[in-house]
Amino acid sequence: MGRVTPIDLALLIQKIRPAAQLLRSRTLAGGVSARVTALEIRKVDGQIEVLVVREYGPRDLQTHPDVARQEFNLLRALYAAGLPVPQPHHVEAGVLIIDFMDGQPEFEPADGTACVRQMAAFLARLHALPPAAFAFLRPLATPSPRPENPDDSLSEGRIRDALDRLETPPLTLPAVLHGDFWSGNILWSGGCLNALIDWEDAALGDPLADVGNARLELLFFLGREAMRAFTDEYAVLSGVEMTPLPYWDLRAALRPCGRLSEWGLEQELERQVRERHREFVASALEQLQLP
Repeated sequence: MGRVTPIDLALLIQKIRPAAQLLRSRTLAGGVSARVTALEIRKVDGQIEVLVVREYGPRDLQTHPDVARQEFNLLRALYAAGLPVPQPHHVEAGVLIIDFMDGQPEFEPADGTACVRQMAAFLARLHALPPAAFAFLRPLATPSPRPENPDDSLSEGRIRDALDRLETPPLTLPAVLHGDFWSGNILWSGGCLNALIDWEDAALGDPLADVGNARLELLFFLGREAMRAFTDEYAVLSGVEMTPLPYWDLRAALRPCGRLSEWGLEQELERQVRERHREFVASALEQLQLP
């Protein structure tokens, strides 16, 4: 599917705000899987409103043609449940319109402890939602097939060998997963978690899949203590059995493999990420008593 062109934005907005005037538009930074545009409009009553248009890219649409509608339905349910997410307003093929949310991602927060506690509290709250109300979500995908040339600079072969020897831990009840829970998808305002965005990877599955991903990202950017504080807080708040966590840590550790060069990291930060990734993998393998 082709993307909506800028000239179509004024027409698009008429579908939800008839007779509104499009004042200006601007591309938002950080969009990787989708083109994200903020629209400032003047409604008929003269009030100013800012909305966001998400136009999904070819990769997402090829693997999941109905991704926009899934995210619309998910955000509507999460918003109704009182979670800090953008309110959705309109969906059509490959396009979603949602509220603009104030805030910015924080990769080096002034109060890291408070931030990781809020992250853990949000995730515990999300995972406590009744999964039956989210039956439209797909089940969590299995790991991608082993590539012909594994990224052994990130121990990909070793990780996949370990996962091949392990069975997926049994799951009593699936949870709603964000699917890409990390600092880049969290908007902070005044030290408070204001919104979690970018839900296109949402699924139903083991809550520790989200936890493992968050742990790795926290280790990358904030270090061991932040990762441990997050994990401990989540365990207390959620009551989730944490024994299978090393397995999900390994699953999370696969995500950067073959893709780290696409992250655009500065040389020193990439060195740090690689070093901490090795530490993360080694710890998981040790806990699983695997070579």
